[in-house]
Amino acid sequence: MLLLALCQGLMMTGNSLLMASSALIGYQLAANKILATLPLALQFLATMVTSIPASLLMGRIGRRPGFMLGSALGVCGAVVGTLAILNRDFLIYCLAAGLIGGFNGFATYYRFAAADDVESAYRSRAISLVLAGGVIAAFIGPNLANWTRDLMPSALFAGSFAALVGVYVLSLLLQALLPSPVATAAADVTPRGRELSRIAAQPIFLVAVVCGMLGYAVMTLIMTATPLAMQSHDHAFADTAFVIQWHVFAMFAPSFVTGDLIKRFGVLNIMVCGALLDALCVAMNLWGSAVWHYWTGLVLLGLGWNFLFVGASTLLTGAHTVEERAKTQGLNDFIVFTTVAAASLSAGALQHTLGWQWVNIAAIPAIIAVALSLVWFKFAAPRPLSA
Repeated sequence: MLLLALCQGLMMTGNSLLMASSALIGYQLAANKILATLPLALQFLATMVTSIPASLLMGRIGRRPGFMLGSALGVCGAVVGTLAILNRDFLIYCLAAGLIGGFNGFATYYRFAAADDVESAYRSRAISLVLAGGVIAAFIGPNLANWTRDLMPSALFAGSFAALVGVYVLSLLLQALLPSPVATAAADVTPRGRELSRIAAQPIFLVAVVCGMLGYAVMTLIMTATPLAMQSHDHAFADTAFVIQWHVFAMFAPSFVTGDLIKRFGVLNIMVCGALLDALCVAMNLWGSAVWHYWTGLVLLGLGWNFLFVGASTLLTGAHTVEERAKTQGLNDFIVFTTVAAASLSAGALQHTLGWQWVNIAAIPAIIAVALSLVWFKFAAPRPLSA
């Protein structure tokens, strides 16, 4: 569990560095500034494309080899990204983002690996404790971007990507130490269980996917646009790194208690709280554009994401048997990261053409859809929950 949490922390260290810097790198490299968030969108798109093959592959060869293969992709992506920034090549930078997205396609299963070997009553706690490893990323990732952005004055952020190589190498070394229960998935080797269409038709699966994908999409839409919005309002990059740091902290710090909160108050109630926190984030962002507005809004956004993502992941574990988990988890993450990729790409276009207010207004229908799906599941399709 501890090793998985550390791996999660390193993965999110890289992602939080990219949250703070990728849109700004895209803005400086792209000829058409509307495409500033295209690399980040391609990162999520690659995560989506990788998610199902990664799940099925790990079902056959085990978690540990799969995670190590993913980290190798991350190392390659960080090296290519460094070279792309040094050569001011936007297309090569997009390739680097895709390779890092492939790494994330494997790493997103850390949370499910933690839940594989525990009783159903403890799955929410296992998932949340592994996600708590992301607290490391809150203090390392954005600060790493800030400290290393000027290491090569002629190529801003090239030093940040060079540092990212070390982060992914360390992740690879830690994964080699993962114990065999995490490294094996013998129950998934031979496809058994229900047809995927039957699994996906269950209300518990539908609600898990809807809340997971829309909750993640709202977070991605607003978070991706934040560095560009703060730059347009003449805030220093150090302020942007500060805001992203606390956003990432808010995403993962609650994970120390989210599992216990789910056990005490119920997964649906915690997810409703997540939707309300997202709504408060939008209200704060529409209120003003001072640093403290961004800080408060992004903290609320991180908290909302945590409650929705941990809750949706917990719901999903109740939608499948052991034999069905590889294909079910793969389909879930494929749908989630397809939506996230679209949200990331939309963020740059909305921010550049319509501005920060419309980025936030665009999130409102998704928040409403999450709330309605939870109400529907609670009152129109009640069934026993696994957490």
